[in-house]
Amino acid sequence: MLNLIDQGSHPAQPPLLIAPGLFGSARNWGVIAKRLSQDRRVLSLDMRNHGDSFWSDDHSYAALAGDLAEVIEANGGRADVMGHSMGGKASMVLALTRPDLVRKLVVADMAPVRYGHAATHGGLIAAMQALQIDDLTSRSEADRRFAESVADPGTRAFLLQSLELRDGPVRWKFNLDALKANLEGILGWPEDLPFAPFEGPALFVHGAKSPYVKDEMHARIRGLFPEAEFTAIEGAGHWLHAERPREFETVVAEFLARD
Repeated sequence: MLNLIDQGSHPAQPPLLIAPGLFGSARNWGVIAKRLSQDRRVLSLDMRNHGDSFWSDDHSYAALAGDLAEVIEANGGRADVMGHSMGGKASMVLALTRPDLVRKLVVADMAPVRYGHAATHGGLIAAMQALQIDDLTSRSEADRRFAESVADPGTRAFLLQSLELRDGPVRWKFNLDALKANLEGILGWPEDLPFAPFEGPALFVHGAKSPYVKDEMHARIRGLFPEAEFTAIEGAGHWLHAERPREFETVVAEFLARD
């Protein structure tokens, strides 16, 4: 089953479903989800092969979108959907294949294109697989060891949120083997699925310093999402919701509140 954090209760409007990106989790979205849940129900997910959700060899976008569809069908049958990065692609695939389930779509720093970051992401997976964790007792020691292969402290801190130190043997809360095997597909875009344009409201919000959503991608996005709007968060990169959380939250809340 998919693990989710369920906050708020406002039956007059559909819930907001949050789909995190690669190496992300529902916990990463805790503060934003809590604030958005003040006037709506918010369901934050651990995607398959992440966090406390189930593991599977299949990590295709068809499968990820199917997971989102099951959650929506079990929680009222219609939702606003927000996805970041990998979760953004899964959310787009859901909207393009099951538009009946999606009222409004928010895509955070992602476009429906293939990206060429396999070496970077593959390097992080390799670093996590190589890290000696069996005898770890503290996150600070984990960070010291991890620094030998991952130089950026922000990246280390983000990944180490998913290192389980307390409950049983020390372990990563990622199915690293499956993510490695599916990495090309995660970075790609499933052109073979039966897409029809999503005619509903869609917000593509990206970090102004991020390379993931460029101006030349707008035509491609509008071909699939004719009602797409674009907003840049100044001073933010790919992790815009962590780098500029209040600005990101304001943009999303205003979009969702519109009739």
